[in-house]
Amino acid sequence: MFLWSLCRAWLGAARGIRGFFLCASLGGLLAAGRGAAEPAAPDAATVPPAGPRPLRVFSEASLHTLLTATLQRDYVKDRGELELIFQQPWAAPVLPDEPLTVKVLELPGTGVTPVFIIRFQLCTAQETLGTWQLAMQAHVWREVWVAHSNLRRGEPVNGADLVWDRFDVLKVHEALAEFSATDANLELAEPVGAGVPLLARVVKPRTVIHRGQVANALLQDGALSVSTKVEALEDGAPGQVIRARNSVSRRDLSGRVLDSQTILISL
Repeated sequence: MFLWSLCRAWLGAARGIRGFFLCASLGGLLAAGRGAAEPAAPDAATVPPAGPRPLRVFSEASLHTLLTATLQRDYVKDRGELELIFQQPWAAPVLPDEPLTVKVLELPGTGVTPVFIIRFQLCTAQETLGTWQLAMQAHVWREVWVAHSNLRRGEPVNGADLVWDRFDVLKVHEALAEFSATDANLELAEPVGAGVPLLARVVKPRTVIHRGQVANALLQDGALSVSTKVEALEDGAPGQVIRARNSVSRRDLSGRVLDSQTILISL
């Protein structure tokens, strides 16, 4: 009986030891499982690399738009509307599909001309993509006064055969006339051919006193005012200062034209 009790105690102890090792093994496996399920810290090496840089064919139309905008802004400005015409084919390159700018390296000394060669670079925000050179033709269009038929010297601007027309001002190398067609105080200083724009020097104030004409001279000296007759020695428009000669004393004087009959002379 004693021997049987001893055997039962030994078997119980053995089962307890085996259970201990089993629990220890299971605990290790559970701990390993929990560790594997936890998210790992991000690693820069695991970030996928960026894809290839997007590219595009930079067409002649795209270059035309970019060149026109750049030259209009920096060179033509408010002189008129720039029109560019390519004089040679554009071999469209493959460039990054990013916003591009033009850097002008070479133009004629006078800027945009009717025919010129431009040397330029195309650039992104970070780099220069290359240098090119092209032959160009240009027009700068603007609305101006143009003679519709031949006009005579001395003809009043008011009522003259003029049209307000679109004209290529790159062909004009002088200031153009600006006035109201209804201004009755202007006339032509010289003849103008049909189809020719009116230059600023061609339009002048209308002459109301002519050379050799006898006019009234109003002489002023402070509060004293005297009227006499004088002979105009040159043509004059209202507001202009001309020379005149006293008909009695034959003394030459200078005075400002008031109207078609009166010259104001200050002593």
